[in-house]
Amino acid sequence: MLERPMWLMLLVSLCVMSTVYVHRSVWDLPVAVIDQDHSSASRLLIRELDSTAKIAMKSYDNLHDAERDLAWRKLFAVIIMPVDLEKKILSGQDIVIPVYGDATNRLANGQIQQDVVAAYQQLLTQYNTDLLLRSGFTERQAQVLLTPILGQTLDLFNPGISFAAIIFPGLLVMLLQHSLLIACVRVSIALKSSPQGKPSLPVYLGGLSALIPIWLFLSIVLFVLWPWVLGYRQTATIPEILLLTFPFLIAVLGLGKLLTECLRSVEMIYLTLSFITMPVFYISGTIWPLQAMPGWVRAVSSMLPSTWATKAIAGVNQMGLPFNEVGSDIVNMLILGLIYTLLGMGVGLLRDTGRIRRMLRSKRKA
Repeated sequence: MLERPMWLMLLVSLCVMSTVYVHRSVWDLPVAVIDQDHSSASRLLIRELDSTAKIAMKSYDNLHDAERDLAWRKLFAVIIMPVDLEKKILSGQDIVIPVYGDATNRLANGQIQQDVVAAYQQLLTQYNTDLLLRSGFTERQAQVLLTPILGQTLDLFNPGISFAAIIFPGLLVMLLQHSLLIACVRVSIALKSSPQGKPSLPVYLGGLSALIPIWLFLSIVLFVLWPWVLGYRQTATIPEILLLTFPFLIAVLGLGKLLTECLRSVEMIYLTLSFITMPVFYISGTIWPLQAMPGWVRAVSSMLPSTWATKAIAGVNQMGLPFNEVGSDIVNMLILGLIYTLLGMGVGLLRDTGRIRRMLRSKRKA
């Protein structure tokens, strides 16, 4: 593998795949606005929306042109300022601001909805504050009446960075797990199909352990160098990353041993890995919390090395947790590696025993 380092294709794949997260968040989404009121309230609301970092307002004269550009994916949404918007605000009437969004882009659509609601609330706050001040209230009294409870947000996970930085650690863990599974399965099958016959235990362990330095190097590239290039927040040191990655690699090697003994065919193993990679990514807790999953799904998720690795690496490298806080995750990965290795050895022993028995029966019949 060192003479023909095809595993470096993993780095090329990573570079191409992760460039979609270079900006780390969505910015300046083109949104059409049609002002049918032409009042100070509608202009103020449009300025509030245009001042947000995630929306870039584009003025349109009619709905037909805006819907056409929305259909051609030139716009992410169309916002209409209805007639008599300011009059209804001043009279306290219910207001409906039509927003046509592209629901196929869930992330962008959700961000636009949040900014529209926030801008509208800001507009109402300004109008209500002016009314209270004109009625004789002080500025402090008006603030207490309008916002009696102040919310406070504490930055715990990826502060200042949104969707991309949450997905990124899990994506890297899955990439590392999938590539190592393919490599260790291929090495195991190559050792067993060698002309010298079934390899001894030291030879077999030596062949698999030779993969560990390569994937430790890849872990530094994936979890340290490449996130640094993209500008993602990192709080873990290189030794901590290696200490977190090593038990993960042991667990993946154990899982590879079990898959090899159960399938024993390169084609079947490659086909199985290609189908289970995406479901494993979804149930690993990266894009949906484990606590919100059904019990049986959580049970399956807890049997995957990537679940514990994502939790541990993201906790130390993104959340800034101390290393001892993820000690249980490290222990779980080592336990999984031991269990998968023992199960793989047991399955292999049963299959070899059955094969020997069939050979003896065929000789007796002959």
